[in-house]
Amino acid sequence: MLKTATTIFLGLATSFTFLLISPPPPKSFYHSLYISTSLSDNTSISHHLHTLTRRPHVAGSEANAEAAAYVLSIFTSSNIKSHIASYEVSLTYPSSRSLTLIPPPPETPTTFNLRQEIYDGDPYADVADEVQPTFHAYAKSGTVSGLVVYVNYGRIVDYLTLKEMGVNVSGTIVLARYGEIYRGNIVKNAYEEGAIGALLYTDRKDYGGGGDTRWFPDEKWMPPSGVQVGTVYNGIGDPTTPGWASTGDCERLSEEEVEKGGDVPLIPSLPISGADGETILRSVGGDVAHEDWQGSIDAPTYRVGPGPGIINLSYTGNQIIGTIQNVIGIIEGAEEPDRFVILGNHRDAWTFGAVDPNSGTAALLEVAERLGKLQKKGWKPRRTIVLCNWDAEEYGLVGSTEWVEENREMLASRAVAYLNVDCGVAGPVFHASATPQLDELLKRATQQVQDPENSSQTIYDSWVDSSNSPPIGRLGDGGSDFAAFVQHVGIPAAAMFFGGGYPVYHSMYDDFVWMEKFGDPMFHRHVAVGSVWGLVALWLADEEFLPFNYLSYAKELQKSTKDLKDEISETDISLNPLFKSIEELHKEATTMNNQRKEIIERKGWTSMWNKDHLKVRELNDRLMMAERAFTDQDGLFGRSWYKHLIYGPSKHDDYGSKTFPGIDDAIEKAKNLNTADSWRAVQHEVWRVSRAVKHASLVLNGELT
Repeated sequence: MLKTATTIFLGLATSFTFLLISPPPPKSFYHSLYISTSLSDNTSISHHLHTLTRRPHVAGSEANAEAAAYVLSIFTSSNIKSHIASYEVSLTYPSSRSLTLIPPPPETPTTFNLRQEIYDGDPYADVADEVQPTFHAYAKSGTVSGLVVYVNYGRIVDYLTLKEMGVNVSGTIVLARYGEIYRGNIVKNAYEEGAIGALLYTDRKDYGGGGDTRWFPDEKWMPPSGVQVGTVYNGIGDPTTPGWASTGDCERLSEEEVEKGGDVPLIPSLPISGADGETILRSVGGDVAHEDWQGSIDAPTYRVGPGPGIINLSYTGNQIIGTIQNVIGIIEGAEEPDRFVILGNHRDAWTFGAVDPNSGTAALLEVAERLGKLQKKGWKPRRTIVLCNWDAEEYGLVGSTEWVEENREMLASRAVAYLNVDCGVAGPVFHASATPQLDELLKRATQQVQDPENSSQTIYDSWVDSSNSPPIGRLGDGGSDFAAFVQHVGIPAAAMFFGGGYPVYHSMYDDFVWMEKFGDPMFHRHVAVGSVWGLVALWLADEEFLPFNYLSYAKELQKSTKDLKDEISETDISLNPLFKSIEELHKEATTMNNQRKEIIERKGWTSMWNKDHLKVRELNDRLMMAERAFTDQDGLFGRSWYKHLIYGPSKHDDYGSKTFPGIDDAIEKAKNLNTADSWRAVQHEVWRVSRAVKHASLVLNGELT
């Protein structure tokens, strides 16, 4: 008996000694390994992109379901527990379209073929007929006929210019060019000005390189027949289930109720090519448009109309309830499985989607494979990492929004952050946007990852501007899948990509050939975006203290409030409540940072007896929940789905991010009405934002009042 006990004791002692001598590698070891060349693989990313873009794969299609299966297979083979989350949502497809120009005599009418042309040697010619006919998703069906008015980019300011020129667009069909605002706002603005239809074209000046420049496949520019398709829905998520998930036999709004909601267009519209746009412009008379409304060097002189050219426009859409599939992969946290770090990218594309979105999908699969390799080497995340591949983003952020609405309460209590990559690569130059507490984390990550354009420096080195501070945007726009996380629930978020705008956007020429020739020939930018994305996720998942810095938030709010003060300097609006709340936020953020330092300094053999691990958890919860406090249950006035009072989309451009969107809306209304009540509404919005900032300060403080 004694011998057995002695043997057991010696065995335990040996094991304990071995543990002391050979502790597991620190998390930082795995983080360095993650961005090393031994784990990254540009060949694998290229293969993923080639596979994903073999066929057009619009939401609801068989090809997109096959792409979902491919993503699921890569997640699963990387030892990531995965599943499909399906939703039944409203989708639209074109049934019939026709467009005829009736020019003044003696010219003869022109009926446009509305077709994007394949090119000589096009490797995708055999599947080109799978590309949907050019259309606008959720466009109003109808047949209209009217004189043409050229409205430049279709912005509010463009209509003001037309009014100054004495041009009335009521009863006409407007011709607008893409490039400055979201297409849904172009159509909505046209309707509100009295137009009966809208045509949106791709001008050579913006997308075709201008002049005699060659186009794809010889150069990167949009071919003359290229068309930018896309949604014209001004909401987010399934239009028939606003605020709740589209699951099974759920409650749905009728088509009439959806139209009354104001987010779907009430006039027919069509996207057309640059060549067709120029043909129509040649039939437009009237005053010569301003110089900044003109096209490229060899384009015809643009005039504003109305007419004398007449357009006959007919569009019929087919609205269905179709199945979409989000692919969800989960790596469960070893210590805090109930805290989620979420990475997301969408999969559906209007055509082949090499840039938008599958450059991001390929990067997501690269992240998954690298995390799988880390798991084989013994790494386990402290917190749970969730990889999400969304569907139907192109229709209006549908897949991500339905998932967030279905999981809202769990996400509100458990989500640490959301990291989005949409178009991962469209060319050189790194860009990022974030809620401000993540600014420093993004900078830190880019300081660790090699610049794909210059191996002698980091991404950070090429990113910083002359002020030695990289330009970080904000996430108030509705341009990608971060919207539901930030603007509906209040979850800290970041988005990143290389390149930005690219000429063949949303056309059938956004294919693997374009990417291989012009976007990222060596796929090193794909590797880089995967490195930054994954590294930020690893730090958020693994670091004991959440790497949030609310001092950055306070400083950003201070700057934005000073800008607002300049804007309303000639009014009686007081911003003192807001300035005071921001000062309090700065104070609590400083205190929070000091508390973190105290716990770190106390750490040692006695930390477990001091219950420091509980204090760490409680401090992290305050950091995680502070962003939620910037939301308000009533949301923005007239746009109640948007709950975030600090960041939201511009009322007249869904692609435009606004700070203090509620205040901005109220100021616009007050300037138009100029009544005492309208200016009181501005002051009320200032108070609302100041209360939200105060609530965030109280969350950081962690004590009841």
